[in-house]
Amino acid sequence: MTASTHVATMSTEPEVAGSKTSQLIKNCWSCRVISGGGLVLSGAYVFNAARKVMRQGAPISIGTVAQITFAACLASWGIVILADPVGKAQRKT
Repeated sequence: MTASTHVATMSTEPEVAGSKTSQLIKNCWSCRVISGGGLVLSGAYVFNAARKVMRQGAPISIGTVAQITFAACLASWGIVILADPVGKAQRKT
């Protein structure tokens, strides 16, 4: 096999590996439940750690606020994965 035929066969082959993987993740309900639930629980854990510091009577610092914000972001990301809004919106033509 020469280099010119090798290049020609590589350029004509479609990229199906990436699209099959993304389709599998989008259609796999158990994958979305595990990853989305894990992110929601991670957010709850980080939020609980910040609340524990606040319950001990420590003054609220910028680090505690950042921790609560990060926890909200984790939980929101998990909810988005569980809801799967990608592909549900109809494009207006």
